[in-house]
Order: sequence, then structure tokens, then C-alpha cells
Amino acid sequence: VIRGSVERQHRVGVELGASGGERLLVLGGAGNMGSWFDSFSGLLGHRVHIVDPSLGHLPMAEGRFSSLLEIEHLDMYDAILVSVPLGRTAEAIDELVARQPRGLVIEIASIKDHLKDSLERATEAGVRTSSLHPMFGPGKSPYEPLTFVLACREDPRTEQARISGWLQHPYTHIVPVPFDHHDRLMGWLLGLAHLSGMLFGCALTQSGLSAAELRHCASTTYNRQSETALSVLSEDPDLYYDIQELNPHRLEVYQSARDALSGLIDAIQTSDREAFRTLMTQARQFLTSYPR
Repeated sequence: VIRGSVERQHRVGVELGASGGERLLVLGGAGNMGSWFDSFSGLLGHRVHIVDPSLGHLPMAEGRFSSLLEIEHLDMYDAILVSVPLGRTAEAIDELVARQPRGLVIEIASIKDHLKDSLERATEAGVRTSSLHPMFGPGKSPYEPLTFVLACREDPRTEQARISGWLQHPYTHIVPVPFDHHDRLMGWLLGLAHLSGMLFGCALTQSGLSAAELRHCASTTYNRQSETALSVLSEDPDLYYDIQELNPHRLEVYQSARDALSGLIDAIQTSDREAFRTLMTQARQFLTSYPR
């Protein structure tokens, strides 16, 4: 069912074309990251409309849609940002490609391998795409360093030029990487980091001790680790499941985590102080090998 009248759609077009600047449509604009991009893009001077199913329960308002079907002409937008759940991203891209928008389609999925077919279909249909990944959550202030990884299927300079106009801000830092390398990188940056926090919390539930006693007697290290773990455990379990399950490189990460744990345990169980010292030294050297 197409909601909204032709007259309303015309008013939307007039509104968007009334002044200078870029015109952006955010799919999933009422979600956490969609809302962040809505605010951030407005801060950069872009004019933003959003689409989100949750808006169907609210009174109609200009620039707010509950479905793409409410928008007759997608060509009024210079770019369309796809900020929907990981499992829905490919479907959303396909839905857009079927309508062949002239504007740049920007997807911001945390894992990208499962989007290959949809992105290829977009290329074949002549729809321009960018695969962006903000390396922060929706609580991030726009007045702090903002790192974006750009997963490139074409020449990195071409892709960076295509997206940079949408992210021009003193704090943005765009890091181009090959598309096929993105998920392997995220296996360690997200998969292992999330897994470590979940493992810490899950292990504590089997300790037989109370959280209150642990907190009352806590060391500085415990407090730091528990805060990091809690930041992970407070996130959406479905999102974090998808980040693990959709990553084709997850088994490499899991095996390395098992090997690392076994190495440390073996050094203790065999009273091998030198092996334990070596493992700690190697890990410290790796983490300090790049200047902070």
C-alpha cells in the first residue's frame, strides 16, 4: 500500500530543491545509527529525510516516511544511506537497485561479505554504491575523532573521492581497505573484541561468587575489564550475534583465541615461567608496535 498523496510527494520534492546543499535519504533513520547519521548529516549542512517502519505509528510529517513506497521519485536524493539491521541490508540494497536511483547508495553494514551479490547487481544496473563502516556506535560525539573504514571494490582514490564530500568534517578519518579484506579485519577489531567482553562476563556467571562481593573487593584491573565487558554486554544481542555469525573469517579468530588461551594455561600448568614471560612480552610488543 502506497501511503501519502502525490501532492505530498510533490511538496517533498519542492522542499528538498528549495535551497543549496546535498539531499540525503536515510533508510532506518529512526534506528540508533540512522539517527546518528541524521543528526551528523544535518550538522554538515545536508538536508535529510528518513524512512523507518516505526514512523508508521506516528502522525505524518514532511521528510518522514514509514516505507520507500511513500516516495515516488528517489532521484530527488543525491545519496541514500542504508542503515538497517545486518540481516536486512542486502534486501534493502536490492529494493533500491530495483528503482535505479541516480544518487549514491551508501551502506554502512559492520560485516560486508554477504552483500557481495547485491552490490554486484547494483553495479550491473548502473547504481553507484559505497561500502562505509563507521568504527563507533551511536553514542559517539561528532566533536571527537570519527574513523570510517571504506571497503573498496574499485580504485581506493576513486571511492574515497566519491564518499568524502558526504563526510567533510574536521574530525573524520576515512581509511580505505580492499573490500575482501574488510571482514577479516573486522574479525579481530569487532569479533575478538566483542568475544573477549562476552567471555569475561559469561565466565563470571559461573564463578559462584556474587557480583556485589566482586565489586566491593575489586582491583583496578577488574573494574576496567568489567566496564569494557559491560559496554559489550549492554548492546543488542541480535546485532552482536550477526557480527559473529555473518563473518566468514570467524573460525580463524576463534582458533587463535583457543591457541592463545591454551598457551597461557600450558605455561602455568607446566611451571614454565619463561614461556609465560615470552607470551606476555610478545603480546605487549605487538600492542605497542604502533605509536599511540
